[in-house]
Amino acid sequence: MKILIVGGAGYIGSHNVRLFLDRGYEVVIVDNLNTGHMSAVDKRAKFYKCDIRDKAELKAIFEKEQPDGVVHFAALSLVGVSMKQPLEYFSNNVYGMQILLEVMKETGVNKIVFSSSAATYGDVEKMPITEDTPTNPINPYGETKLMMEKMMKWCDMAYGIHYVSLRYFNAAGAYDDSSIGEDHNPETHLIPLILQVPLGKRDHISVFGNDYDTRDGTCIRDYIHIMDLADAHVRAIEYLLKGGESQIFNLGTGDGQSVNEMIVAAEKAVGKPIKKEYAARRAGDPARLIASNKKAKDILGWEPKYSLDKIMETAWLFHQKHPDGYNDK
Repeated sequence: MKILIVGGAGYIGSHNVRLFLDRGYEVVIVDNLNTGHMSAVDKRAKFYKCDIRDKAELKAIFEKEQPDGVVHFAALSLVGVSMKQPLEYFSNNVYGMQILLEVMKETGVNKIVFSSSAATYGDVEKMPITEDTPTNPINPYGETKLMMEKMMKWCDMAYGIHYVSLRYFNAAGAYDDSSIGEDHNPETHLIPLILQVPLGKRDHISVFGNDYDTRDGTCIRDYIHIMDLADAHVRAIEYLLKGGESQIFNLGTGDGQSVNEMIVAAEKAVGKPIKKEYAARRAGDPARLIASNKKAKDILGWEPKYSLDKIMETAWLFHQKHPDGYNDK
């Protein structure tokens, strides 16, 4: 089976490429390298540098490779940037999805797994979040992800393009051998920011708010290891290849860790204290975001296997090995 992975040079995409290859799939990567890294591209995969909005080039790739299915990671994903540059997000994410679906329709490829996000839900008070929780995005990033899901829904009804949308929460960790991991610019994710302190790249980690209604006053999030996410994508494409109907699934542990608890876990992995300073709350940060993963367990047979300690251990190994990231820009 041949799977075409758009965005396969990025953080989540590159780990999925690795797992699909390890499980015997032939993999074709399409990535424009705007945020991805050639250093993260597995040499066993065929690579095309291409923006998915370039319809002629993308269609030529599909016609040449004739994939059995598509996995889509080629979306911009920084919430803060999306607030300042919404048109860029609508162009890359929504228009990019339009072109991808047009090419799939025209070349007869009718199975797609989509990397969605908990940002489609917005600010939710009732936990855990289920797939039936109302969607009400509070930023352009979440809005584009929800629009992309709706585009797939209507294309399923009109053209029979079956999809699985995976709404995940906080992706974390790195590949076990530390060869690939998390490298964003700018970096906004908590774990890399925490680990920049023992790496000497920042004096302290700022904790935004310690007066939330949580067990220690800091925000709680549901952290899921990157390889658990990759396993879900493989299961999702196999579900579609076996004739499964279109579905949306949450991916999370069903549990959550506070910011302070994440710092303690990092201190355990690093083996020394990590300096922190409390700062004012950030606007729009909900107290807790925790996923229900029951539907994914019931239908895909998926459940997370990596512990918080393993998440932090693999992340620390990667950042020790790549203190300045991949350095391939």
